[in-house]
Amino acid sequence: MIETLHYDVFTSTPGSGNPAGVVLDANQLTEPEMQRIARLNGFTETTFVLSSEQADYRMRYFAPEREMDLCGHGTIAALTALDSKIRLSPTSQIETKSGILPVMRLANGMFRLQQGQPQLHQFDGDIKHVLAAIGLELTHLDDRWPIVYGSTGNLTLLLPIRRLEDFHRMVPDNQRFATVLTDFPQASIHPICFDTYDRQATMHGRHFSATGAGSIEDPVTGTASGVMGVYYRKFIQPLETETAIIVEQGHEMGRPGQVGIRISGEGLDHSKWKVEMDGQAVFVGVKRAGEEETDVETLHLGF
Repeated sequence: MIETLHYDVFTSTPGSGNPAGVVLDANQLTEPEMQRIARLNGFTETTFVLSSEQADYRMRYFAPEREMDLCGHGTIAALTALDSKIRLSPTSQIETKSGILPVMRLANGMFRLQQGQPQLHQFDGDIKHVLAAIGLELTHLDDRWPIVYGSTGNLTLLLPIRRLEDFHRMVPDNQRFATVLTDFPQASIHPICFDTYDRQATMHGRHFSATGAGSIEDPVTGTASGVMGVYYRKFIQPLETETAIIVEQGHEMGRPGQVGIRISGEGLDHSKWKVEMDGQAVFVGVKRAGEEETDVETLHLGF
């Protein structure tokens, strides 16, 4: 029977942060089986850990309805699961559809993932239609800052919003995204703000899943936080050679969490910058196909 380990990521408190599923030793599973397991799990992503000829591990990430190239919180969850079983070395590499990516085991259960090559693309669509697709209007937009598509593994539209209180107004109509994001119909929408709930946080965000992903909203998003870091370096600190920010997310869903992002590299060419993400995860329970989840208090992993 296939077991999925449930972790909450970018938090040390179960019930906060972003839930992710992890299936270890997934070599025997076919792609349709992985997709079916991810659909049954219902997490925004489930990570499947496989052997690799090019790196220490290969990871595949499945949303309920499709495979993703990279998943930040799914990677942190998988690394935490592997570390609890075999104690990972301080540095290793994982094979993903976004390339071979370095990872580091830090202190206190934290991990650092180098994300994919940063990309930024101009937005040329109708912003009124995009805002309407998440229940907002032009008055809510922070027009001091640009609207751009970005990716460090998955493509999303960064949408600057003026006031933190307007994040509670948002009601996404995900099925409309593919028609209003005319340049990149497969992209998600990621509203951002420079006002935050936590004083130590640099930026606030919400993340609405792309059309056809099988989910509506991601509580705390690692790859989109990486894009936020690139955005901050590009438009707020363009003359710096290293930028460190803390992204907060999940408050509107009752699942707050924080992501540490580091951007390093000289010059203004963002495609040459290195994007690193720090995060931790806490074990919650285990799901078995066709059974209810067993919580952490009653589960014995047997490692």
